[in-house]
Amino acid sequence: MTAAPRVEVHAGPEELARSVAGELLRVLGDAQSAGRRPHVVLTGGSIADAIHRELARLSPGSGVDWSAVDLWWGDERFVARDSGDRNAVQARTAFLDAVGVPAERVHEVAATEDVDDVEAAAAAYAAELDAHGPEEFDVLMLGVGPDSHIASLFPGRPELEVRDRSTVPVTGSPKPPPERVSLTYAALARSRATWLLVSGEAKAEAVARALSPAGTTVEETPASGVSGREETVWFLDRAAASRL
Repeated sequence: MTAAPRVEVHAGPEELARSVAGELLRVLGDAQSAGRRPHVVLTGGSIADAIHRELARLSPGSGVDWSAVDLWWGDERFVARDSGDRNAVQARTAFLDAVGVPAERVHEVAATEDVDDVEAAAAAYAAELDAHGPEEFDVLMLGVGPDSHIASLFPGRPELEVRDRSTVPVTGSPKPPPERVSLTYAALARSRATWLLVSGEAKAEAVARALSPAGTTVEETPASGVSGREETVWFLDRAAASRL
């Protein structure tokens, strides 16, 4: 059983980022109050960066204990560990260091200096999920590309068909850098709440296709293929929602 999508439209990217950060802090606080250590899947990109900076700003008054939160990524670029292309570097700069998340709670994908190739990086991330991952993520956050890709699952690509494992290596990505590691749909389905975070008019057509009542295929519109068990929320700004 999965949740039908809910759409929240905000005036602009700043309001969107503030709303998502506040909602995430509420979810984390509720989980910790219930005695659970929450697991969250982060994403990258400009709207994610804005959300992360809001998390750093709002966290001091939230009561969330970041030492008891586990963080994962929906995908990662297979580049050097200190590369600005890495989603983990972006997150660390924006908020991880500021709120004091311990290193053992940050489950990064292997970088080029850690393993021989992208296939080994995907295997190592799958092993990390097996060893330390939850039965369900509390919140899975995903950006959506203008082509409707999510994580590093792009339209028409063979990675969309992988359902028998949690991670997949991506080579020849249509968006640089060419080598990446992505969660598969099987792993993305392991979430209580799935949040899709979309800002800007360039992504409005992809949003409209994914939410179209007429339907679309996952091969054409990967963003249409994800949902949370308890809730699925599309957090949009007005520009991203302009074709709904």
